[in-house]
Amino acid sequence: MNKIAISLSILAVLLATFAIFYLKPSNELVYVDVNKLLDGYKRTEIVRNDLQQKTKLLTSNVDSLISGWQKELKTYEKERSSMSTKEKELQQELLSNKQQQINNYQQAVQKQVAEEDQKATQTVINDINDYVKEYGKKGGYQIIFGAGGNGNIMYASEGTDLTAQVLEGLNKEFEGK
Repeated sequence: MNKIAISLSILAVLLATFAIFYLKPSNELVYVDVNKLLDGYKRTEIVRNDLQQKTKLLTSNVDSLISGWQKELKTYEKERSSMSTKEKELQQELLSNKQQQINNYQQAVQKQVAEEDQKATQTVINDINDYVKEYGKKGGYQIIFGAGGNGNIMYASEGTDLTAQVLEGLNKEFEGK
């Protein structure tokens, strides 16, 4: 009877050890490198290219306005010696007003570009956050940290970096849309 009890005890210890190390729920601490996800996510490149095209168009409009103003200024400088005082004052005021309008337009364009960049970046970040959330649920992770290269995670063993797996799944999901 002692042999049966000892055998059962040994078997119970072995089963408990097996359960602890092999059947444990996946609750280890893991992380993803957010910068790598942003850089490697295919939608990021598409969004950046779209924003670059819009920015080029808007800045080319500003450049053409500035070019036109500079031509008017050169014309004024050539002809001012033959102008009356009243004509000079009027022309200076017109040039000054036009310069102010161009400056205001340029600031509005910069603001618009910054807002569109922020919206585009937020869209990409939302995609990544939503995907990581689902990935974590499906993988049974309790926590997935986001490392940003600024000291959030000072050390992590190689097996805790999910960046490559998450990035692969994120891009597959995006391509499937």
